[in-house]
Amino acid sequence: MKLDAKRLAKLEKEFTGYIKGDKLDAFFQEFDIPFAAGHWCAGDFADRFAPVGYNSDDPSFSSDVLVQIQRVAAAGIKGIEFHDAVFLDAKGKVLDSRIREVKDACKHHGLIPTNMNTNLWTDPRWKLGSVTHPKAGVRKAALDVCLQCVEIARAVGCSSVALWAGADGYDYNFQTNYGRQLQWFIDAAIAINKAAMAKKLKFGIEGKPHEPREGGLVVSSSAKAMLIAKTVNEECGATNMGICVDYGHEQMGAVEPADMVYTAKVMGVPLVNFHMNNAKLHSNDEDRVTGTGDVWRQIDFCYAAIDTNYRGWFGEDQFTYRMDAVKAMSLSRELFGNMMKKALLIRLHGDRLKKAQATGDAGETIDAVKEIIFNG
Repeated sequence: MKLDAKRLAKLEKEFTGYIKGDKLDAFFQEFDIPFAAGHWCAGDFADRFAPVGYNSDDPSFSSDVLVQIQRVAAAGIKGIEFHDAVFLDAKGKVLDSRIREVKDACKHHGLIPTNMNTNLWTDPRWKLGSVTHPKAGVRKAALDVCLQCVEIARAVGCSSVALWAGADGYDYNFQTNYGRQLQWFIDAAIAINKAAMAKKLKFGIEGKPHEPREGGLVVSSSAKAMLIAKTVNEECGATNMGICVDYGHEQMGAVEPADMVYTAKVMGVPLVNFHMNNAKLHSNDEDRVTGTGDVWRQIDFCYAAIDTNYRGWFGEDQFTYRMDAVKAMSLSRELFGNMMKKALLIRLHGDRLKKAQATGDAGETIDAVKEIIFNG
């Protein structure tokens, strides 16, 4: 982001009130805010209540990745994340032709490939785990998928590769040896990070308390993800591995998202990516439109990103089952933009907040930001 004094001064002249439309576009451009969306945000959505998908009644609806790219661009978004599965055939082999098609489509629509996510949960062979599966042969197969994902990320032009280990965890107590499972995960992360470093890519992992494993996931929180990243970086001799903070995952565990941003900074762990969405506290991974929950908390999160000098992407990761995908993505971008504007206003008047924080008095800190949050 570009945060010089001249630009910040425009907040109170050119970007007053609620911003949308052309003014919203100008805001993102002026402050160079890197906003993206996962290609999956633009497709059909299914769950156990509607396994055929919520758009299955519309024969014209397509979830082909090229159509998804078009929808992401139609929402005014400039970056796009992918899953490696988009580029694989039914046997898991890379489709070079699909890589070319996607790159051409991104160029045509002015989209920047940002992050490549490794899908290790939809195939039933991962039902007992992927890189932490009890059988060594399955762990090896899962690691091969991860290493192939690094190659795909490089070929597509992404700047990072990610692993959310959704199948790795447990459903019941005593189901796994937690320490052994963690060590298997660390061993895999070391191998992936080394491969990413060789391709000049950042590598990130994503914490989440549970779901789809209902007891817990092996990387159950951002804090645990940081510990793993520090361990891997020490082994690899470079600070390349980091974490992705998913806003809704922090809500699931009732963890303060802004706190995790500052913690990563203090611990020297890179923030590779952000996933923007919303969920209720202590709920499931709802992946709702960002900005539709506690705006104090989310503005605090945006301010933390500014205050810690975050330079990565803010990527939508949402499953808006019963909404038009383009409308939902556009709303998330619009609401995020307005929350980020308020966070930048707090930065503009930063001395007031810093003085209030120095007192430790909650009343003083509320006074420092309240008018910006409600009127800015």
